[in-house]
Amino acid sequence: MTYGDILVARDLVKSYGGVRALDGAGIRLRGGEVHALVGENGAGKSTLVRILSGSLAPDEGTVESGGMESGEAESGEDAQIATVSQELSLFPDLSVRENLFPYRPPRRFGLLDRGAMDRAARPVLAELGLDVDLDTELGELPLADQQLTEIARALLLRPRLLILDEPTSALPATAVDRLEQVLRTLTGRGIAVLYVTHFLEEVMRIAQRVTVLRDGRVALAGVRREEVDVPELVTAMLGGRPEQPARRARAAVDLPPPVVLSGVSVPGRLADVTFTVRAGEVVGVAGLQGAGHLDALEVVCGRADVSAGRVDEGGRGLPHSLRAAVRAGVAFVPSDRKRYGLMVDRTVWENTTAVSWLALGRGGFMPSRSELVRHTRDLTERLRLRGGPYDVTARLSGGNQQKVVFAKWLATEPRIVVLDDPTRGVDVGVRSEMHRIVGELAAGGAAVLLASTDLAELTEICDRVLVFVRGRLVGEVHGERLTEHALAVAMQQGAADEPE
Repeated sequence: MTYGDILVARDLVKSYGGVRALDGAGIRLRGGEVHALVGENGAGKSTLVRILSGSLAPDEGTVESGGMESGEAESGEDAQIATVSQELSLFPDLSVRENLFPYRPPRRFGLLDRGAMDRAARPVLAELGLDVDLDTELGELPLADQQLTEIARALLLRPRLLILDEPTSALPATAVDRLEQVLRTLTGRGIAVLYVTHFLEEVMRIAQRVTVLRDGRVALAGVRREEVDVPELVTAMLGGRPEQPARRARAAVDLPPPVVLSGVSVPGRLADVTFTVRAGEVVGVAGLQGAGHLDALEVVCGRADVSAGRVDEGGRGLPHSLRAAVRAGVAFVPSDRKRYGLMVDRTVWENTTAVSWLALGRGGFMPSRSELVRHTRDLTERLRLRGGPYDVTARLSGGNQQKVVFAKWLATEPRIVVLDDPTRGVDVGVRSEMHRIVGELAAGGAAVLLASTDLAELTEICDRVLVFVRGRLVGEVHGERLTEHALAVAMQQGAADEPE
């Protein structure tokens, strides 16, 4: 059966300050179809979803839904649009029933009508294959069942359009299969599904159409799935950016490898992972969300419970805490500098010496403040930080705050450096300086492990990149093949080839 348009968005523009998140974007969603929306981080997907769902108004453009243009419909719910966000908006301490009817639950004589709630909920849960006791506390359910509970809550609104934002990022393969069956059932009833995902193999398997956003604009508009393949989608996402030439591999220092993982498993996160990082190397780790590459970094930093396999860091075994890892010569530069990397209300010198002197101690004594400040000044000059040792860190720019994080860990004179998105949120100039620092660390004999959401960064400074899919190490990209396009294809095709 052929269904008509459920929603049509045209010429959408949305700016935040001087940055255009959307620049003339649009999309047409038809009943009975799964329409995939893909693009790199920052392409504008989240902004478009928020506009379509009615939670954000565009600066320009129109959204027509159910015969009404934007401005006439009061909300996504009024327009029969339901959204399931990437971050679950559930209440783990409440029952499944209470989570299904958080707003406007059915009442009788002014009291909650549990019977009516159950009669409405059970057919929807059965359709999703979710057999649970409605009195069960939601937090006791597996994550996959929690995700399906949120989808059930959306379906109870009887939507004409269901928006799913990264619905499978944390689901096991069996739950993904179940969700795909549900989507076929929903589209068979004429519901339109907008499916936002990074997993292109899912797009090729379940979507009827796909739209690609790049830099706030539409790069591919509603093409039929059979008309494109994964490499073409990757090309549309990346555009015509010139490929970074592969870096010359550094001469690895002739020492035992500082990092060796052999058959390492972490329950629910990593399975039988083996790799080596040599002194003097910069090795990247890459993968889609939840692929396991960040979990590998946590193993090296002593922040993950290993259930099988062996970890050797410079002749030592597995560190069982971040403190133990630091004592073994491991430095960890996190992506969230304000939450994990800095004491923003303290001075620069207090931050830069927090690990090397205050936490670890050197030689059993505490240096004088003047010595700590002098040490900080040497580091900040090396990093070209704009700010003095006595400046409060919160008053520095974001880029200079990130330099303080680097300074804190450089002060430990590490043998192993673990970097999680180290240049996120900094400008081009600071990014270049960070790359210089990473190069100096490797040249000095450190082993560097780097994760980044920016594929260009991985190609610019890594000697090789390890690709992870669903908790497994599935390949390595190096030499002349180390380009953004090759990395993106390896991540996607590796996911497609991974056995269920």
